[in-house]
Amino acid sequence: MGEFDLIERHFKRPARRAALGIGDDCALLQPAPGTQWAISSDMLVEGHHFLSTVDPFKLGHKALAVNLSDLAACGAKPVAFTLALALPRADEAWLAPFSKGLLALADHHRCELVGGDTTQGPLNICITVFGEVPVVGGRSQALLRSGARAGDDIYVSGTVGDARLALEVFRGTVSVPAPVFDAARLRMEQPTPRVALGLALRGVATSAIDISDGLLGDLGHILKQSGVGATVEVATVVNLIAALASYTGSRGSFDAEIPAQDWQRWALSGGDDYELLFTAPVAHRAAVAQAAEQSQTPVTRIGQIEAHRGLRLVDAQGQAVANNFTSFDHFA
Repeated sequence: MGEFDLIERHFKRPARRAALGIGDDCALLQPAPGTQWAISSDMLVEGHHFLSTVDPFKLGHKALAVNLSDLAACGAKPVAFTLALALPRADEAWLAPFSKGLLALADHHRCELVGGDTTQGPLNICITVFGEVPVVGGRSQALLRSGARAGDDIYVSGTVGDARLALEVFRGTVSVPAPVFDAARLRMEQPTPRVALGLALRGVATSAIDISDGLLGDLGHILKQSGVGATVEVATVVNLIAALASYTGSRGSFDAEIPAQDWQRWALSGGDDYELLFTAPVAHRAAVAQAAEQSQTPVTRIGQIEAHRGLRLVDAQGQAVANNFTSFDHFA
């Protein structure tokens, strides 16, 4: 199977929202009146971002999900994406499920594949996604990292830490019951991009980011760009590990006790969660709750933005917790 046969068979589809899709040197996109483009690229490299044993259907899902998560953090509506794919070989048995997983999520969010490139080489997946953000009165409605203000609440959507737990099981550093691992693995391999929540938070949240490298590390980006500090309640975040409930409910079935500091590390700096971390004024608490209900996405308040710079961690009693957590850095 040659390069163009591969594209024709697995990735080419009729253009729907694009003015021109796959088949020419460039795709043609036209933003809706009163909107601007939100554009993001992410690369997934075998051995760095995913295991070689991952189900290709789930990998196709995740490859697009991590990009849609960026649009969600910006409050952007998905429109289209391009796919650059390096493959060791044109393997039909791998390409068929990969493309199905990719395009199933694309169809769910009405985000069409409009172009890209294929080449031979180590498995590498690079997606660039395009979304629309309204411009009202000359001002973009995009959610940015730079809008947090002292007094804002800090929220996180969904659950955190489960993907890191699954990774530790794969690494052999911890053993958990099969149902717990299955649930954590699903979170690692098929994250849910919080697009509906991101759209609902426009005009409500003051800043937002998606959690890819770890909650504390990504919160640090908001603090730096907004010129503020924060206090985060550690116990509240740790309780957002979905597997923790299974763990405490079946403690005796684990091969070994899991130290509390491991749970903290997974929740606070584990990464690969692709949940939304955002801030909003106290006066918007009802609006945040409405956005959560409207998008059918649970959100939890985990701390507060402060004028004094720096990141402070506290326990359930408000006592300081040492911040020795390091989030993921490709070149660290």
